[in-house]
Amino acid sequence: MIRVTNLRKVFGPVTAVEDVSFSAADGTVTGLLGPNGAGKTTSLRMIYGLVKPDSGTINIDGHDVVTDKLAAQACLGVLPDQSGLYPRLTPREHIRYFGELQGVPRHDLESRMENWLAQLDLKAVADRRVGGFSHGERSKVAMARALVHNPQNVLLDEPTNGLDVSSTRAVREAIRRLKSENRCVIFSSHVMQEVSALCDRIVVIARGRVVAEGTADELLALTGNTNLEDALVKLAGPHGEAA
Repeated sequence: MIRVTNLRKVFGPVTAVEDVSFSAADGTVTGLLGPNGAGKTTSLRMIYGLVKPDSGTINIDGHDVVTDKLAAQACLGVLPDQSGLYPRLTPREHIRYFGELQGVPRHDLESRMENWLAQLDLKAVADRRVGGFSHGERSKVAMARALVHNPQNVLLDEPTNGLDVSSTRAVREAIRRLKSENRCVIFSSHVMQEVSALCDRIVVIARGRVVAEGTADELLALTGNTNLEDALVKLAGPHGEAA
């Protein structure tokens, strides 16, 4: 479980995140939505320990991200907004390397690696260097790398961005599988069809603050809209895109 309480982060004159609080339970998919610049990625970066909050707390399975950072990070699998792959390594080498860094036993690592290569449709390119990969292919490698150690909590920043139809379907099925295994999943997305299909709860962030949260049906009822895209626009406000 991930619990975020009163997060605040300021970069110079810009307040990127202000008093953000929400929880994401095991066995659920929580969508983090909002316009560009709303504070979603900064919030995710604070959760996985890349950015230190100015105030507030983040608790992951009982571990405080600030005071017990390594223990908290050990409970996480992260697909960030930038994949950060090594261009001279192959997908198989990336997954194996990160599995070893996470302490996955050698006798388990090969089978886990092969499972994710197959599930994310990477078998055909598993032994090619990623330097020439498309954005979508790199995203799938980064996702496999993030999941090889079977983390209880998974953070995915726009996981289907740049993917074709079949790859998008593979990623969505992977998210459903994680939920069925009682994992805690938080992901951000601008694809409302995806959000409607996958999310149990939705947290809407605009101008650095949580402006609404609930199920898709609850957000529709709150705004009086009949589709989620219109509801999001209404909740974010007319100037949300510039926040």
